[in-house]
Amino acid sequence: MKQLHKSPTHAPSPAHAPASKISKPARPGPRTWVGYLLREQRLLFVLLGALIATSFFLLRPYLFSLSASNAADRSPIFSFVAHSSDPRGVPAGFRPPPRRVVVTGGAGFVGSHLVDRLLEQGDSVIVVDNFFTGRKENVAHHLRNPRFELLRHDVVEPILLEVDRIYHLACPASPVHYKYNPIKTIKTNVMGTLNMLGLAKRIGARFLLTSTSEVYGDPLEHPQKETYWGHVNPIGVRSCYDEGKRAAETLTMDYHRGGGVAVRIARIFNTYGPRMCLDDGRVVSNFVAQALRKHPMTVYGDGKQTRSFQYVSDLVAGLMALMESDHIGPFNLGNPGEFTMLELAEVVKETIDPMSTIEFKPNTADDPHMRKPDITKAKQMLGWEPKVSLKEGLPLMVTDFRKRILDE
Repeated sequence: MKQLHKSPTHAPSPAHAPASKISKPARPGPRTWVGYLLREQRLLFVLLGALIATSFFLLRPYLFSLSASNAADRSPIFSFVAHSSDPRGVPAGFRPPPRRVVVTGGAGFVGSHLVDRLLEQGDSVIVVDNFFTGRKENVAHHLRNPRFELLRHDVVEPILLEVDRIYHLACPASPVHYKYNPIKTIKTNVMGTLNMLGLAKRIGARFLLTSTSEVYGDPLEHPQKETYWGHVNPIGVRSCYDEGKRAAETLTMDYHRGGGVAVRIARIFNTYGPRMCLDDGRVVSNFVAQALRKHPMTVYGDGKQTRSFQYVSDLVAGLMALMESDHIGPFNLGNPGEFTMLELAEVVKETIDPMSTIEFKPNTADDPHMRKPDITKAKQMLGWEPKVSLKEGLPLMVTDFRKRILDE
């Protein structure tokens, strides 16, 4: 019997098997999306939602004003809130948002009182100070406040901050301090002001320069108006301060005209109050400290030079009013009450010690003979004028000085 040998049938190996076609899900084309929107009236609902949202945003101001007026008719309390005007431009009936404010020189005499008021009204405050004349003790009571920051920094060097307002007070203001390093004084006035104006331009902040009555020099006009250009010695021992502040005013106006920066300029006259440096060479602090220490009060020259003295709270109110006004300035901020040095010495004697004595010494160079502000412009445009008289403010300063001298 023949055996039949059949070759075995081999299934094709997977390697040689024909590749199976895998079907891919079809991508939704334009027709698919259009069909999705058209089914079940989805497109109608999308258009209706867009129409409702647009109508709401267009009619919102009208609806708000209508509801405010209706509520005002019903409630006398809301009527006051709804119609009250806020200097920050916030709609009536809403609390104004807190501002971010930087105060250069904020640990100094005037700066620390300004910081107090800004924090009281709810602003967040950054103090920038190199502590040449400023003292940490002046702002130490705010260190635990979350809305307060203290930076040791010299404004001669640039700084980057994000703020809404810049009060530029940084500069030694008393003859003892600004004569100590005159080159540093004029650098602070020029480079420091340039840096802060540059910051204001970059971030769109409003900038206030605290200039000085010293820009009038030894005036030939009395009292001094803002239109008076001054009578200043450009090469004298006080020029680092006098001409430095004049240059700072020039830079401020150039940044306003050329760079569109919102600026304000205040010309500050003699100011006194608590936290002044005990030995800064200014006449009020000199007389008070000398009388408390039982030393003779030093009068330079014949004592017939005149000065005007404003209490620090009046100055702070003027600075804040100027910052929030629509006016650039410059504005004289001072008390028009005028005293000779001998008259001031008599007031200090009455307040502290009637037995105090007076010692005469030769007058200093370039000392102005008369100084009295004309504050008509500030009265009319800012609604500001000083309220504290010398006899009211001096005892408050004496209390502060007495405590600090006893602590010595």
